Amino acid sequence: MGSREPGNRRPFWYSFVDASRGIFHAVRTERNIKVDLLAASIVVVAALFFQVTKMEWLLLLLTITMVLSLELINTAIERAVDLTTTETKVLARQAKDVAAGACFIAAMASVIIGFVIFFPYVIQFVESS
Repeated sequence: MGSREPGNRRPFWYSFVDASRGIFHAVRTERNIKVDLLAASIVVVAALFFQVTKMEWLLLLLTITMVLSLELINTAIERAVDLTTTETKVLARQAKDVAAGACFIAAMASVIIGFVIFFPYVIQFVESS
């Protein structure tokens, strides 16, 4: 941690190393991120199978990115709250709950977006079988 002291210039690419370390830590330790990655993998396979349009790909990738990013932010907030207090405090609980709520909203929006995109493809696939 001492390498981040003010005035200590690190190469720019170190920020990618730091970010990667944070992502991999979250993937190793957070159940929800593992679930999100599994869901994202299923969505990508389905998008490849159904050959969705370029615009649908963009919406799916944006949605996947939004959900994963919010999960990482939620994890960071949880860690910061845990670092500041070991006691059960109302504000600490609220901070964690609000961050989790943001993840929930993003997850629900992604389900709706996925349904809107994939439903016509599934119907067409079932009807043609």
